Amino acid sequence: MGASGPRRGHGEDSVYFDRTNHCWVGAVSLGHKGGRRVRRKVTGRTKTEVRAKLRQLRHELDDGVRSSATYTVGNALDDWLAGGMHGRSDRTVELYRDTVKPLRERLGDVKLRDLTAGDVQEALDGLAVQLSTRSLQMIRNCLERAIRHAEIRDLTGRNVAALVKAPQGRPGRPSKSLTLDQAQAVLHAARDTRLYAYVVLSVTTGLRTE
Repeated sequence: MGASGPRRGHGEDSVYFDRTNHCWVGAVSLGHKGGRRVRRKVTGRTKTEVRAKLRQLRHELDDGVRSSATYTVGNALDDWLAGGMHGRSDRTVELYRDTVKPLRERLGDVKLRDLTAGDVQEALDGLAVQLSTRSLQMIRNCLERAIRHAEIRDLTGRNVAALVKAPQGRPGRPSKSLTLDQAQAVLHAARDTRLYAYVVLSVTTGLRTE
């Protein structure tokens, strides 16, 4: 036997520890079909996590959501990029595809119905050491939109990315823009030269002709 735990009555949820796979399992009985008992299962590292997933599963079943046991976060991202970007240019789609690559490496194989806010937060925190705050915000926003696209198709019942705030990332590159004092000094130095008009135009409009 790979699992242990008390038996439950018909129609009740059960939670037990799977010794073979070293994880907690929660099961919801959906009755019988073709003479066989139909159950939906969730897994987690702790009993508390599994109970939370069972509550969410019950909520999805009550709402008529039929999330897939094989549909992953990577699938959700792919479907959003392929069908949820109407009106966006191919260049924009490729930009978003590149943006979510770091997240896909960490969460792409996770089943969407098993994804938790904690999973998303942990992934973003892990990326914070290598990406800027703005990049992390874009990644979180992309994931939220991808899950929302899946929600519309009844593939998930909860958008966990909406519960997460992107962490602070690596500091961005130092600004190379002139300060007000520096700009005034440049204008003053160029005042008596034949390039003065050019310098004024460049400083006041931000042109970088070179």
